[in-house]
Amino acid sequence: MTLGVRVEKIEFEQENLRMRLLGVIEEGPQDIGQHHTLMVEVGEQIRIRKDHWKQTQIDRLDSAVKDTVKPRIVFVSLDQDEATVAVLRAYGLKEIVTVRSMRAGKQYDEKGKPQDYHGEIISKLNAIATPDMPLVLLGPGFEKEELAESISKLPKGTFGSVFVQHTGQCGMVGVNELIKSGLGSKILRESTVGTEMELVNKLMEFIASHGNATCGYAEVENAAMAGAVENLLVLDSLLRERDIDPIVHAVEQQQGTLTVVSGEHDAGKQLAALGGMGAILRYKLA
Repeated sequence: MTLGVRVEKIEFEQENLRMRLLGVIEEGPQDIGQHHTLMVEVGEQIRIRKDHWKQTQIDRLDSAVKDTVKPRIVFVSLDQDEATVAVLRAYGLKEIVTVRSMRAGKQYDEKGKPQDYHGEIISKLNAIATPDMPLVLLGPGFEKEELAESISKLPKGTFGSVFVQHTGQCGMVGVNELIKSGLGSKILRESTVGTEMELVNKLMEFIASHGNATCGYAEVENAAMAGAVENLLVLDSLLRERDIDPIVHAVEQQQGTLTVVSGEHDAGKQLAALGGMGAILRYKLA
């Protein structure tokens, strides 16, 4: 059966990687005019018909297609007590699992603890990481280096390139600390989420120091029309709520850039608190 549904609401289930499309049946063999929900999962094909496509929507689709060929990044943020495994995807950062070392318990003798701890982490990584995914080990102390040594003894090709980075904290706090610092690795800079987080962090720093930045729809629009915007940052949900094409066109005419920020990660939440739109400027406006 083929149904044509006029979509009225879209819900994204991050946990299951699928979308719920809610709307009214307009084409099909039965139930015309009735409400219906379509569940769309990864790999399924649907045909989308839309009377008018905004340029920002076309650009967003093009960007999403390019992101599908970029590797996801797997983080292991750890110290001697516990390790958090997280994955950076195109739409945000997701915590997968936490592994505890049990070093304070009596279940293992002292000699067996590191190997058991690292072995448990590696078993979790085997379930999610593939050879095309960069693996970033981070945290305070030397546990990350010891884990890197354990991984180096595995058969070649078990995981992708391994990067070791120091952070002051472990867990998801450490991962966000590393991302906000820019990571120093080309791996994160080549990822969409990494770029978004770096730009939002830069925007927040400029706003806090009264530098070359502004936020809010009216303020950003004025800056765009004045040709002062170097980087325009827009929350993805705002694209669905308002027509910002005139602002985007004005920015691009002055060789500025547009970055659409996902609302699924910390940087997106920060931008949402600023009204969903911000701009890094070439110069301060009077």
